[in-house]
Amino acid sequence: MTQAGEAWAPTDGAEQPVQSPPGRWSWGPDRRGRSTWRRGRVLAALAVLIAVLLAFHAQLPNSVGNLGSLLETFLPWFGLLVVPVLLGFALWRRSATALLALLLPAAVWVNLFGGLLSDKSTGKGDFTVLTHNVEAGNTDPAGTVKLVTGSGAQIVALEELAGTALPVYESGLAAAYPYHVVEGTVGLWSKYPIADTRVVDIKIGWTRAFRTQVTTPKGPVAVYVAHMPSVRVKFDAGFTADQRDVSAQALGDAIQAEELKKVLLLGDMNGTMNDRSLAPLTSQLRSAQGTAGAGFGFSWPSAFPMARIDQIMSRGLAPTDSWVLPADGSDHRAIAADYRY
Repeated sequence: MTQAGEAWAPTDGAEQPVQSPPGRWSWGPDRRGRSTWRRGRVLAALAVLIAVLLAFHAQLPNSVGNLGSLLETFLPWFGLLVVPVLLGFALWRRSATALLALLLPAAVWVNLFGGLLSDKSTGKGDFTVLTHNVEAGNTDPAGTVKLVTGSGAQIVALEELAGTALPVYESGLAAAYPYHVVEGTVGLWSKYPIADTRVVDIKIGWTRAFRTQVTTPKGPVAVYVAHMPSVRVKFDAGFTADQRDVSAQALGDAIQAEELKKVLLLGDMNGTMNDRSLAPLTSQLRSAQGTAGAGFGFSWPSAFPMARIDQIMSRGLAPTDSWVLPADGSDHRAIAADYRY
């Protein structure tokens, strides 16, 4: 009988066993005699490292280039992109050790983000809210007006209102939204009465946040509209988010002092819910995305969304659905959510 790895070939008129040479594509020993369990140890170590970074991202320090916040901004992609690449290398190396190790980051990723893949909608709420960074350089503000008026939202927050586009929004939204307020470069349009508006100082030297009261048919809601300072990734400075972090703390302090029990925060936070630097906000409010609706809800950049840096957050209100609207002339996509009072 032939043994595994042998083949019969005629030699001098008689059949003799011929040993198959070990090769890279064999699950048996490679050319250096290493078994499938001995090769691919570097890949296995990388898999374990990825799992550790996913599971303990909050422990990665921000002291050097805000690396922790940078990782947390794109945390879902960290697993979605890296694990498949390592899987490809593990299969190429025919490494059982690497394949087994890859189960670890895959399990951690599913634990962190698997719940976002299921639909958690619970039906129509009492009212719909929408927020959209319309971009100062929006090439089609009229198209954005059409997007907003067709959304079905009763409360709409717009950020980055600037220049000649503001009159377009004010005139275009007037019929659908009889109440509106604009402070600096942020505004709110509502089908319900607005009162008691005051600017919130987020420590940047000009107005990009305010608080107002919207009286819905079910009762009053304190609505905060904000546009946090931008963040950048620079080779010489890392993730430059310090100004954003200061503003988040100032806004968090204002919301903590809010007397109304029902609170909404709408706007461009320039950060995701995973970013520990938004803790002054996320510790008080919960996001509609992840609580209601389905999917990651990525809103930026519009052409190929990779992160949800636009947020709808609440306290004392129950989100029943959330979704992302189609692209328009902005570099962000609008997001919307239904709420039950």
